Amino acid sequence: MKVVLFCGGYGMRMRNGTSDDVPKPMAMVGPRPLIWHVMRYYAHFGHTEFILCLGYGADHIKNFFLNYEETTSNDFVLRGGKTELLSTDISDWTITFAQTGIESPIGERLRRVRHHLDGDEMFLANYADVLTDAPLDEMIERFSQRDAGASMMVVPPQSSFHCVDLGEDGLVGGITAVSDLPLWENGGYFVLRQEVFDHIPENGDLVADGCAGLAKEGRLVAHRHRGFWKPTDTVKERAALDAAYAVGDRPWAVWERDGAEANAGAPA
Repeated sequence: MKVVLFCGGYGMRMRNGTSDDVPKPMAMVGPRPLIWHVMRYYAHFGHTEFILCLGYGADHIKNFFLNYEETTSNDFVLRGGKTELLSTDISDWTITFAQTGIESPIGERLRRVRHHLDGDEMFLANYADVLTDAPLDEMIERFSQRDAGASMMVVPPQSSFHCVDLGEDGLVGGITAVSDLPLWENGGYFVLRQEVFDHIPENGDLVADGCAGLAKEGRLVAHRHRGFWKPTDTVKERAALDAAYAVGDRPWAVWERDGAEANAGAPA
């Protein structure tokens, strides 16, 4: 199944200054950028055909893959001055690089790569800046059995703030953490059918137009995920993920976890 990644926005909250033209998906977590972690997640579940919706800072993304160094994240043997890889990350990946405009909203970026989907009934989409350990295979399987146009992963509110219940007399009736409210946020992982395009106008948005339109028709479903989910909207959030990676705390790296479990169960 093809994976559409939106990686052309400015990412203003992630930038270090006006001279910083590195797009947010290229912010580093460990030895690799965010977009690599997201793509590696999809590849783990067998989805290795990627369509990158480029825009701001596109050259950084292109150059990363054009000059990709496998030895950064794979074991290898140096023999006679030649490198022999013991494993590989991207040798089986197919990546389409599509310029979708500097100012284009998400929905318009999706519209501009529709022809790369070859009329596929279902495809995946992602903002390329959120990491999770969600069971993607289950998400796809549940959606495939539903008569719906789109599925979006939703997560509990991430805010650490509290909501205050006020009476008209100004007395506080209660205080509740936002995370404890019966609310769900868009988690940024989508499974889509072609009909989503019927609801996205020119320069439209995937969620506000596409998903909202399908919701009005009762054709949008949600996959609730209470496990690991972390956005990287700010420098602080990216730094926290980088620090966690450094000490081996990376639950989003399902390819490492599942590999370790398989080795643990193998005969000695």
